[in-house]
Parts: sequence; structure tokens; C-alpha cells
Amino acid sequence: MAAQLGGYVAAFAAQSVAVGRWLAALPEDVFDQPSVLEGWSIGMLVAHVTLVREGLERGLGRPTDEPAASAAEFVSRYRPGVEAISESTRATAASRSVDELIARLQDVDGISAEGIADRSTVVGGRGPLHAVDWASTRLVEIVIHSDDLSRSLPSREPVPIQRAALAAAVRTLAQILAARYPGRSVELRVPPFTAVQAVPGPRHTRGTPPNVVETDALTWLRVATGRETFAAAASAGRVAASGNRADLSEYLPLLS
Repeated sequence: MAAQLGGYVAAFAAQSVAVGRWLAALPEDVFDQPSVLEGWSIGMLVAHVTLVREGLERGLGRPTDEPAASAAEFVSRYRPGVEAISESTRATAASRSVDELIARLQDVDGISAEGIADRSTVVGGRGPLHAVDWASTRLVEIVIHSDDLSRSLPSREPVPIQRAALAAAVRTLAQILAARYPGRSVELRVPPFTAVQAVPGPRHTRGTPPNVVETDALTWLRVATGRETFAAAASAGRVAASGNRADLSEYLPLLS
């Protein structure tokens, strides 16, 4: 098993189990309540997270010789496919009980990357991409939806987000920003997990960059995925932005 891919698969499995345990402790009537995702109940959100878990397993078992999309290109296909994603989620929520879905999240024995190289190409939900990118984008999904579940039930203890899963999700989204908007005019810092340079403009080579954006991991995940606007997070003090190019509003969200 490739080292990076293996780490991502292990992180995903740990987060899937954590979500499943958290859900198993909820009363049954919770799942009919609305979630923070417009038009989705909490039960639908559970169904979607389960589809993410099953998609990782299925994709790793589908090698292909077709050209691989980059992670940045792959996630750009989410928005055009939003209706299909919602339809499959509704169908899953209607056809399977919440107990079945939760049990599936906790059963991760079938998720394996044995014999798969990081840059082997597999078939993901929106086409071919490298196995390591398939796993890292699935980590983004399960981590941000763990946070969606927590925000949907703010009176309860939040879903435990495993450190390795959080780190991988943060880095993946930062790398997607840098790939989609290459440049060296802005440095994004999400301590302690990553720092990347992005955005076209004057290149910085020495000392403190003139344009710096710094935020915490959960805030970065939320603004990068459209849960919160960059401006709102900055106004609330959760994003520190210095420099005349440090407003990332026009570049975000990266997916929604």
C-alpha cells in the first residue's frame, strides 16, 4: 500500500467510525429534523455521508487506464452534478433505514488500498483521478459533513473530528486553491497544518509576504466549501487578512 494513500484511507476509516458512533447515540426523532444544508434533513445528510464512505471503497476497486483529472478539476465538477447528487442521496435515505446507514459507517473493513499506488488511476464519482486524490477528496467530504452534522445539532457535543482526517482535508483544500489560482502574491496559513502561496500577482521571495491570510482549520474548511463567506469570517475575526490582495472572496468557495 502506498504510504500517503494508506494514511488517507486509515484517516477516513477512523473518521467514519467516529461519525457512526456519534450518530448511534442520537434519538430517532432527530433524523427527520432539518439540517444546515438547505432542503436536506439530518437523515439525508447521514445518507450522503454513507454514500461518501461507500464511494471511497467502490472507487479504490475500480482501476482504469483513462487519463486522470487533477483534484482541482475533479471537485469543479461537483456543482454541475448537484442535482444528481441530491437525487441519489434522497433515494438512499428513502430505501435504507438510519440504523443500516449508521452500521455501514462503522463497518470499514472493506475499505482497503492494498496493492494500489498513490498515482494509480481509479474511477471516482465524477470520472477518473489518481487514487490518492480520490481518497483526499473523500476526506474533505466526510470532515466537512461531520461539521455540518455538528452545526445541525448545536446543543449537542460536536462530532469528534480526527486530527489526521482534519489535517488531510485542510491541506487538500489549500492545495486545490494553489492549483486553481497559481501564483505567489498571497500566503494562506492554516496552522498547524499547512501554508501555501497562491493567487496571481507580484512574486514574493524573502521575509514576511506582503499579503497573508491566516485562519483556523474549521473556518478554512467552511469558507473553502461555501458554508461561510470569506467576508463574514473575516468580520467575525476568524480570518486575519493583511495586505491589499489578501481578500480571497473572489476565489472562494472552491466547492459547494
